[in-house]
Amino acid sequence: MDVMELLASRRTYRRFTQQPVPDDVIADMVEAVRLSSCGANRQAIRLVVVRSPEMVAAVQPLVKWAAYLPPEQGAPKENERPTLFAAVVQDTSIPGDKDTDAGIALANLTLAAWAKGVGSCIMGAIDRPRLTELLGLADSEKLHTMVALGYPAHKAHIVPLTEATGVKYYLDAAGDYCVPKRPAQAIARSL
Repeated sequence: MDVMELLASRRTYRRFTQQPVPDDVIADMVEAVRLSSCGANRQAIRLVVVRSPEMVAAVQPLVKWAAYLPPEQGAPKENERPTLFAAVVQDTSIPGDKDTDAGIALANLTLAAWAKGVGSCIMGAIDRPRLTELLGLADSEKLHTMVALGYPAHKAHIVPLTEATGVKYYLDAAGDYCVPKRPAQAIARSL
């Protein structure tokens, strides 16, 4: 798959098969974060990989799913939950704009996972205090986001953004995600 196909097909997934994510995929995700561009080569982004079934289950109630959809449609059922979480953490002892660095790292992580067929959901609506404690983060570590990961149990595809759809994603008749996107001419201009 070339990079544009990878970018077009990497969507957010919220329902997963229960197949575990193998070590080689996790290693690729860690390497993708390690290789991420970052301001002044600070390398202030860290990962906590949550993979034991007990810890994955403990994280699950501390994250929120699919705000645009009713809970019965947007939140995974027990047999659809992710098999892995990655906590994206900022090392606050290192100065600089770590939010931009975290964004680049998130893109790299999710693209590396998707290149091996592992879907993801980047989550900012999380219980940071409880997750910080659960994950055993140090005082100098700030939890930025959680990423739910696993093999998708549904499809997701881009559809044209229209007045009727607006920007909110929705489910089609098959229960797959439809993600409205603006046309290229609406987001870029040349001078």
